[in-house]
Amino acid sequence: MDGGAVVMWAIQEDRLNGQLLSWNGKVLVHNDRGELEFLLTGDIRIIPCPPSLRPEDCLELRFHPHYAHHQFPLVRSAYR
Repeated sequence: MDGGAVVMWAIQEDRLNGQLLSWNGKVLVHNDRGELEFLLTGDIRIIPCPPSLRPEDCLELRFHPHYAHHQFPLVRSAYR
């Protein structure tokens, strides 16, 4: 893998053939798996973005209105 490439992560329903979670038709993605695991709970899986997923079909989590108040990268001590 290219040392400069940033891996993007998607959120998938934790069931057979689970859907990727989206908002307004855009798949939610983030560049830090640990931050996703810290922020999100429930019946989900954090997976590498499928290669077929085009950037224009994605919305970075930091731009989702429900996460706009978070500062990225996360400062986990702010959540205690």
